[in-house]
Amino acid sequence: MADEIQIINEKYIGQLRERVDRKLGENNGACEPLDLALRRERKPIENPRVVYQGEPGAYSEMAAIDFFGKDVKSEGLVHFEDTFRQLQDGSADYAVLPIENSSTGAIRQVYDLLAQYECYMVGETTVKVRHNLMVLPDADISDIKTVFSHEQGLFQCEQFLNYHPEWERVPQADTAGSARMVAELKDKSKAAICSSRAAEIYGLKIIEKEINTNTNNTTRFVVVSKKLELREGRDKICISFKTAHKAGALHEALTVFRIYGLNLVRLESRPIPEHNWEYMFFAEFTGDLTGPDMKTVVWALMCTVNDIRIFGNFKSNLD
Repeated sequence: MADEIQIINEKYIGQLRERVDRKLGENNGACEPLDLALRRERKPIENPRVVYQGEPGAYSEMAAIDFFGKDVKSEGLVHFEDTFRQLQDGSADYAVLPIENSSTGAIRQVYDLLAQYECYMVGETTVKVRHNLMVLPDADISDIKTVFSHEQGLFQCEQFLNYHPEWERVPQADTAGSARMVAELKDKSKAAICSSRAAEIYGLKIIEKEINTNTNNTTRFVVVSKKLELREGRDKICISFKTAHKAGALHEALTVFRIYGLNLVRLESRPIPEHNWEYMFFAEFTGDLTGPDMKTVVWALMCTVNDIRIFGNFKSNLD
């Protein structure tokens, strides 16, 4: 049986290579998805306008500072989609958005917005999440009746919060906004879970430090732009694609990475709203869009998947 499977695989790989060579010949070496992305390339912008979701003191602001430097001109917006809208109308040059947490997984809203808007990932960074419980300066833990934080913050601190079942947990738009709310309400029964930077900004007192369940809790952020950028040191490519609704369709796509020796480092699925039980996939893999074999790789994927889209090429920064 193993020998038969090996023969089938080798036959499939040979047929795929023939199809790719034929497509490259028919198109005079052109590859529209890749060529389109490269035509939209621009150089990184100096002194950029950067937006993120949340209030000053949010982990997203910390990610913006980490990537662009402490003097970055950044602005917090209410919703994730607000950042994409500002990219589209030119009000901002970059958005810094959380895309994955080591404890709770993908940030699904961000993936869905990436699919909805014309944009590119041009960089990434990580921020170690250290959630703290904070209250007004004259309050104590015995005063607490309500705790505010982002839903992810509440979930990531669930083990600590379970020791206090009498506390009401109220999700908010972001962690730093929760700190601002506690400061503005001036109610000793209210507490917030967020970063120490937020406590400093809004004048709150930390009464319990690093209460997140996973002490290695880290969030990965992507830097998003309206245009493709090919920064020095780029070594990771992100694409999206859809597969036919048939047995083995995803396996055929993944075989391409094996054939061309590409390390697939992340695969995320999202439902297609207009097609029940069908999915689009975001794939991240090692490579350089300007590499000599990349057109061949993209054509190989195009022979096995539908609606391929290139989302960017950037330097991996997973500390």
